[in-house]
Amino acid sequence: MLLCLTANHRNASLDVLERLSQGAPAATRALVDDELFVAGAVVLATCNRFEAYLDIDEPLTGGEAVAVESVVEALAEASDVPADLLRSSVAVHQGSDAAAHLFAVTSGLESVVVGEDEISGQVRRALDAARAEGMTSGELERLFQRATHTSRGIRNRTGLRGTHRSLVRFALELASSRIADWSAARVVIVGTGRYASRTVEAVRARGAQDLRVFSPSGRAGAFAAKHGLVPVEDFPAAVAAADVVITCTADAVVHAEAFAPGHRVLVIDLGLPRNVDPEVGRVPAVELLDLETIRLHAPLEQFSAHADARAIVGDAATEFAADRAAAPAITALRSEVLGIVEAEIARARARGAGDETEAALRHLAGVLLHRPSVRIRELAVDGRLDEAHTALQTLHGLTVDEPAGAADGWTQTA
Repeated sequence: MLLCLTANHRNASLDVLERLSQGAPAATRALVDDELFVAGAVVLATCNRFEAYLDIDEPLTGGEAVAVESVVEALAEASDVPADLLRSSVAVHQGSDAAAHLFAVTSGLESVVVGEDEISGQVRRALDAARAEGMTSGELERLFQRATHTSRGIRNRTGLRGTHRSLVRFALELASSRIADWSAARVVIVGTGRYASRTVEAVRARGAQDLRVFSPSGRAGAFAAKHGLVPVEDFPAAVAAADVVITCTADAVVHAEAFAPGHRVLVIDLGLPRNVDPEVGRVPAVELLDLETIRLHAPLEQFSAHADARAIVGDAATEFAADRAAAPAITALRSEVLGIVEAEIARARARGAGDETEAALRHLAGVLLHRPSVRIRELAVDGRLDEAHTALQTLHGLTVDEPAGAADGWTQTA
């Protein structure tokens, strides 16, 4: 059974998201290692959401509730968040609902800025990280691969294609009411990672020319050379001359002491955990634009996704669930046909037949299996899988068992 626990900009405070992003990944690792019911996990943590996708073995009736409670308690303890607060801040999706949620997230339909084009890459990297740690399962691999495929389909078939929406671009739109002329603005960027690269692109698209970069880890020189920036070593001195400071790093917190009272500067904090101490916003003449402020001002109607994008997500989730439900029937049919083919290959070889005969028989088996397999999936999508089971029993004498979870939300009807 697939299980998704999500805390995001709609149902959780920035403080809860920040704590989860710091403590929960290690707890999820421990769940996979120590809990028999957790077969795999992928954690997605971004600047406005935390998501844990789990592949759960459900040996007992009501196992879902036990699994959810175990996961919530583990995440709460690791993140130093009261369990009751976490329960109220987390939405739970299972089965095909979990699939639909991930497909929508990957397509940018659940973002602060609907249709943003950064989230799909973050989802892909979350899967890569889980693979590297040996935390994925076959079911999670299939889920995330389908999510990527669905996201591409939405961008190719809907109005979201080519819009280049992102959280940093929206933050700069908000900032433009404070910055009269970006070409004359002095901008300091804190961070040298992938998000910092996107930030440089977005700021330059606004017309900014005087760009400097500071890295708490000492990587400013290489990053500056790659992107044509000026590296900064003395951060307070750079801030004292800046009009805009944008933070997007995982290894720094900027404190109020770095800012001179009375020097007008706009600070944009895109980090989670937050990169800027909230006290910075109380320094005279310093204005702080953080994720909490950004998400409160997101013009949801302006960035509304097209209805056909939601329809694509719904269809993809239905097909994903149907594929899982149809798998035992298809496997049973393939096993029978391929068993017959192997027997015929053995008899043919006994009569002196060569590799060409074997290849021809295997090709024929594939051709014969293709149409019935497609039809079984179609019946599963239509909620008529029992007809396929009856046909296999009547024509082939095959009894097909439903996969675990088929009765608790996996099979969707049109």
